[in-house]
Amino acid sequence: MDGDIQPPGPISGGSRARILGRMTTPEQARAFVEALSERVEARLYGVRDALRLVLVGILTDSHVLIDDVPGVGKTTLVRMLAALLGLDFARVQFTPDLMPSDITGTSVLDLRSHEFEFRAGPIFAQILLADEINRATPKTQAALLEAMQERQVTVDGVTYPLPQPFFVLATQNPVELEGTFPLPEAQLDRFMLRVRLGYPDEEQEERILEGGRAARVIPSQPLPDAPAVDVLRTLVEEVRMESPVRRYMVSLARASREHVDLQVGASPRAVEHMGDAARAWAFLAGRDYVLPDDVKDLAGPVLGHRLVLTTDARIRGRTPESVLEEVVERVPVPVEFQHETFRRVPER
Repeated sequence: MDGDIQPPGPISGGSRARILGRMTTPEQARAFVEALSERVEARLYGVRDALRLVLVGILTDSHVLIDDVPGVGKTTLVRMLAALLGLDFARVQFTPDLMPSDITGTSVLDLRSHEFEFRAGPIFAQILLADEINRATPKTQAALLEAMQERQVTVDGVTYPLPQPFFVLATQNPVELEGTFPLPEAQLDRFMLRVRLGYPDEEQEERILEGGRAARVIPSQPLPDAPAVDVLRTLVEEVRMESPVRRYMVSLARASREHVDLQVGASPRAVEHMGDAARAWAFLAGRDYVLPDDVKDLAGPVLGHRLVLTTDARIRGRTPESVLEEVVERVPVPVEFQHETFRRVPER
């Protein structure tokens, strides 16, 4: 077993878990995010939007699926975030022969005490990178379900709590389908966001050739004055969401369930995730209130992977993304609502 794997139970203390600084306002948090983005973009180019979405998942104690082609920096992005935030990190390369016990851990007979001793698997880390998750069998994929939802693992009838914070950041290749096992809807619904990095533009891609091998080294130390994740979470929970915005979110979800081309629309869990994500999105923008535009920006990443097309829609070549665009266009956007420090009114 890897020597870096932590024993079961919450991780506390130590250089990687200590509070390195404190933040009290969204403006300070935004300054930290800018500093974090600059460090990441010194190694990866053109990933600022994807980075912000991954941070939304971390700030809301949720899980993120990074869905993109090979070579765009999915694994590197997750490793850099773990290092810069000072969080314990473990990586599992999913393959068809990977067993559930390879992730969760197993009980081993101690010949000295003649008792079984639990050896923790790589899932006992604060950030678990599930690399190419769709290459593992459904049985192994299911080993993540309890951990993702309940933040605990059960082995041989004994339940072990996972470290806090705990995030699953999974990657998959949407193009190469040979030898893969598509994630079931139940597991997709547990991911708050699906993120796509995309290719850098021409100028950014040329910058890749300017640096040598030294520029590709992933940092091993956290950012100075990096805040504890629980401090940031507390600030996110204080972000206000007015009634018109809440009704707008619910209207989007209900409209998706009623669309003729969708067999399965957004679930109540999707609505819950949208609310959490919108608060974090506004927080990262330096605001203490949510705008309808935040909801529109997040509609694709939060809802797109949860929608299931009807057979007829698939035959006609429709995609969940195109159907979701229709849903967003049809639902009226609230144009007037009251906030203590903000009021948006229709233009006259």
